[in-house]
Amino acid sequence: MTPEAERITIHIVRYICSPSEQQFTEVETYTGTRRPVEFAETITPEAYTSDSFFAVERERIFASGWVAAGPSAAVRNPGELLVADIAGRSVIVVRGLDGELRAFYNTCRHRGTRLLPPGPGRVKRSIRCPYHSWAYSLEGSCIGTPLFEGSDIPDDQRPVFDMDGVAAFDKADYGLLEVRAECWGPVALVCLDDEAPPLSEHLGDLPRRTAGYRLDEWEIARTARYDVDANYKLLAENFMEYYHLPWLHPGLVKVSPIEAHHRWQGRGMYTGMCTNPIAGDTEDGGWHVGLPAISGLSDSDAESARFVWLFPNVAINVLPNHVFLIHAHPIGPARTRETTYLLTHPESATDARSEEAVDRLAAFWDEVNGEDIEIVERVQEGLATTPFPGGRLCYRFEEPLHRFQNMVIDRMVGVWRVPPGDGVESAPMFVR
Repeated sequence: MTPEAERITIHIVRYICSPSEQQFTEVETYTGTRRPVEFAETITPEAYTSDSFFAVERERIFASGWVAAGPSAAVRNPGELLVADIAGRSVIVVRGLDGELRAFYNTCRHRGTRLLPPGPGRVKRSIRCPYHSWAYSLEGSCIGTPLFEGSDIPDDQRPVFDMDGVAAFDKADYGLLEVRAECWGPVALVCLDDEAPPLSEHLGDLPRRTAGYRLDEWEIARTARYDVDANYKLLAENFMEYYHLPWLHPGLVKVSPIEAHHRWQGRGMYTGMCTNPIAGDTEDGGWHVGLPAISGLSDSDAESARFVWLFPNVAINVLPNHVFLIHAHPIGPARTRETTYLLTHPESATDARSEEAVDRLAAFWDEVNGEDIEIVERVQEGLATTPFPGGRLCYRFEEPLHRFQNMVIDRMVGVWRVPPGDGVESAPMFVR
C-alpha cells in the first residue's frame, strides 16, 4: 500500500469510528500540517466536523486565551455593557462608573441565575438579578441582598422577608466572579484563564502597525447578523486568502486588484494582508463611496486596505474611511453566528450624504459577505458528507491558512507560541 493510500485508509476509518478527544491533543494527528507550507497538507478534516474536536477546541482555545467579545465602541461609556458567550460561559463586559473596563461571569452569587440576556445593553448604576433581586455594582461588588442584612426593599414589605436568626453574612464575600478584560482598538477581548499571557503578547506588533488609524475612536454605524451553517475556521480561512477572489467576488476584485495584494505580516496571533493601492469604486460598488478618509494618515495608510484576522475569532478590516469587523461566534462544529459591525469615524460621518455613503458601504460588504457564506457552507457540506482525507495547501496563496491552522494546532497540543513576523513591512503576493 502506498503512503497516500494508507493515509486515506486511516482517515476513512476515523470518519466511520468517530475519533476521541484524546486524539486531537496528540502531535501525531497534525504531522502533515506541521510541515513547511510548501509541503504542508490542510489540518485534519475532523477539525470542522467533529463534536470531539469542538469540545477540546472550546477548552484549549476559547477558554484558555484572549477571545473577542464584541466591539469596544459598545462599552466605551460608564454603564455600557455587552454580554457574550465565551467557550460556553456567559460573560458580562462592562464599563464601570470609574471608567475601568471589567468582565464578570453572568451569574448571580445567590443561586446562580443568569443576570442579563445576550447582546449589548446599558445600566445606570447596578446589575440586578431578576430572580431574588440581589444587586451588584458595575465594579462587581454585591450591594443589595433583600433576604439578608442591607436590604433595600421598602420598610412596609420587610416582614415578608424576615430572616431573624440567619447565620452571619457578609456581602463582601459574594461579589461577581471576575475574569480578565481589555479593549484594544475596535475590539473588546476577554480571557477566562488567569495564567494566560497578557493581551500585549497576543497582539504582538499589531497596535504599532495600526497606530495611525486611531482605532479606539471609531463608532458603530451599522450592524448585521448571519447564521452560518459552517465551522468558524472555514470563515476565518476564507477571509485570509486571495486565491478565491477572481471566481467568487467579481465586484470585490475590481477594487482590490490581484496585483495590488500584499502580505502584511508581523509578530502576533494574527494573519495580516493588505491591498495597496485601493482601486476606485465601480458600478459594482467599492470602499470610497463619498465617505472621506480620516485625517493624519501616512501616505501608505491613506491608500491601503488592511485585513487582519485576530486569533481566534475576529476579522478587522481597516480602510482610510471606515472599519469593518466580522465577529465569528462558534455555536457548534458546523454552526457559527456571525455579527458584523461597520464603523465610521466622527470626522467622516457628518451629514445626510454621509448616511447615504454608509448605506452603500454596508450594502457592498453585505454582498461580499453573502458570497463568502454561500461558499463556506458548501465546503462544510463537502467535509461533512464524504471521507475527505485532507488536501494540499497552495503555498503562494494559502500561507496565511498554514499560519492560522498551526496556531490552532499549537493550542490543541498544549504549545504556547506567538508566530514571528516577516523581515519586511509588506511584500507583493503575486510576483511574475
